[in-house]
Amino acid sequence: MIKFEEIEKQFELNRNADNACKMAQYMRNQFKFYGLATPIRKNIYKDFLKTENSKKNIDWEFLDKCYQNDYREFQYLVMDYLVVMQKYLTYEDIPKIKNYAKTKQWWDTIDGLDRIIGNIGLSDNRVNDLMVAWSEDKDIWIRRIAIDHQLSRKEKTNVDLLSKIICNNFGINEFFINKAIGWSLREYSKYNPKWVKDFVEYNKDRMAKLSIKEATKYLLKFI
Repeated sequence: MIKFEEIEKQFELNRNADNACKMAQYMRNQFKFYGLATPIRKNIYKDFLKTENSKKNIDWEFLDKCYQNDYREFQYLVMDYLVVMQKYLTYEDIPKIKNYAKTKQWWDTIDGLDRIIGNIGLSDNRVNDLMVAWSEDKDIWIRRIAIDHQLSRKEKTNVDLLSKIICNNFGINEFFINKAIGWSLREYSKYNPKWVKDFVEYNKDRMAKLSIKEATKYLLKFI
């Protein structure tokens, strides 16, 4: 696959061993890195993504090859690719995206995939029921996607859906779940602080301290 090999060659040419070591340590040495700073990495495939966008067709074979690669920068490429091609994604593509979410799991890729799926939901209500189902999945990372898939929606936030998904995750002693709950509420508090304040007040006895801390971070500023 020529386009994969060309990008791989550029990644190799721009390898930074010191950065690679630091980036790997930051991710608890779970992944290998070329050590590419974000601006350098994105500049390498900027023109490639423009060309792909003009084709109006998602190359899943290419994306699969990237996601299977040992170097983390290739997973970041997949997420950047999907963001650029967001308007061509449909509900039927979610199983493919979920497969990525189930592979090489950590917060960095999960937090990149959540809004990609969430944006599909803006034009297809079937995503709502799917996210409720995901909010009770055995996999905490799938739950995290459900919790945070509405981040930054502002007035387009479905508060009933947000509330149901969060409540489905009360009582779970898991940092990445409780952090996600707080994050989703904190982001929405920037648009509707009263709703978040009332939600936290009503549910405070069921919420983890971490979730409350994150959720209320900006409330004094906005109320």
